[in-house]
Amino acid sequence: MENIWLYAIGAFTAFFAINNPIGNIPIFLSLTKQADGKRKRFISKKATFTAFVIVTGFILLGKYIFQLFGLTIPAFKITGGILVFFVGFEMIRAQQSSIDNQKEIDFNEGISISPLAIPILAGPGTIVTAMNYTTTASYMDMGIIAAMFGLIMFLNHLAFISSDYLVRFIGQNKIIVIEKIMGLIIAIIGTNMLIEGIKIAFF
Repeated sequence: MENIWLYAIGAFTAFFAINNPIGNIPIFLSLTKQADGKRKRFISKKATFTAFVIVTGFILLGKYIFQLFGLTIPAFKITGGILVFFVGFEMIRAQQSSIDNQKEIDFNEGISISPLAIPILAGPGTIVTAMNYTTTASYMDMGIIAAMFGLIMFLNHLAFISSDYLVRFIGQNKIIVIEKIMGLIIAIIGTNMLIEGIKIAFF
């Protein structure tokens, strides 16, 4: 029983390091500026549930999916890195005035799938981490890993639906500054994924 708890804590810690719910709040805020509270809750539920389904799918079938389509970890990291870089780049260059002038009706709820669910919540780092844990795992171990990732997604959901309180507490101007900084960090993370993928592929 002790080994099971240690295994669960290890998986939870690994997922938390890659998918920090607090660190994802500014990203969620920047993507849902035009949404009201009800839409934000819907987007949060859809994004976290979608990410959970995707990662759980890779936990159970990841090795077979990669073999079936001839996918490789380096290619996965390179593609994911490019996607994450452009998410960060768009956050950096986004103009506050153009966003504020858009109407609520024009808001695209598709962001719950991309880029929020994938590659932000269920990105290459998260999927590779999940697959690393399941290389020689039993079905019970897979269930534990899926449960730990589900807990991380639940914490993300709580963080997302509490994001409006963060705005009121910190202030809109500071949130904009945080958004730009997070955009830069996300772009760097994407670049780092790209570099890691290239290194694995060629060195």
